[in-house]
Amino acid sequence: MASEAQFHVLAVDDSLVDRKLIEKLLKTSSFQVTAVDSGSKALEFLGLQEEEQRNQNPPSVSPNHLPQEMEVNLIITDYSMPGMTGYDLLRKIKESSSLKDIPVVIMSSENIPSRINRCLEGGAEDFFLKPVQLSDVSKLRPHLLRRKADGEEEKPRKNIRKRKKIEESLTQLLMEDLNNFISIEDIFGELNYEFCHKRWKFGS
Repeated sequence: MASEAQFHVLAVDDSLVDRKLIEKLLKTSSFQVTAVDSGSKALEFLGLQEEEQRNQNPPSVSPNHLPQEMEVNLIITDYSMPGMTGYDLLRKIKESSSLKDIPVVIMSSENIPSRINRCLEGGAEDFFLKPVQLSDVSKLRPHLLRRKADGEEEKPRKNIRKRKKIEESLTQLLMEDLNNFISIEDIFGELNYEFCHKRWKFGS
C-alpha cells in the first residue's frame, strides 16, 4: 500500500479547465495524480475498458504514468460527462471484484439532491460541488487512510482463510489416500482369504 504522502488519485473530467484545477489541487495536497478526460479512459487506465472501446482510441493519460503500473488509491470523477457519466463509472468500479474497494468521489456543478443521494447510495464516498476547493480535497485523506486501515485489518483474515483452505485441501487429499489404502487392503484381504481357502480345500 502507498504511504500517506504517495496516495495516487485518478481524476476524471471532460472539462480541461476543471481537470487542470483538480489536478493542481491534488498535487498541492501531495497526491500523485493521473488525469483523464472520460470514463472510458478511466476504465482503460484501470484495465476494465471493454474490448471494443479499447480498440477505438489509444490511451490518453497524463505523462509519466502507464496503465496498470501504479496502484490507484482513490478516484474522483465529474458527474456530467458525455458517453459515460460519473455515476456510470461509479457503478462499473463497484461491480468489479478487484476494484470495488477503491473509494470514489463524485463532483458536479449542479446541486441536485436526488443526484447526490443516488451517487452516495451507489457507493460514492463523497459528493463535491464545483468549483472544488482545497478544503474539499483535504476531505479525501480520511477516506484513503480508512481504506488503508481496512486493508491492514483484512490481511490477517486473508491469511487465515488461505491457511484454512490449504488445511481443507490437505484433509481432502489425506481422506482420498486413506480411502484408496482401505480399498487396496480390502482387495489384498479378499485375495488372501481366497488363497487360504484354496490351500485348506486342497490340503484336506
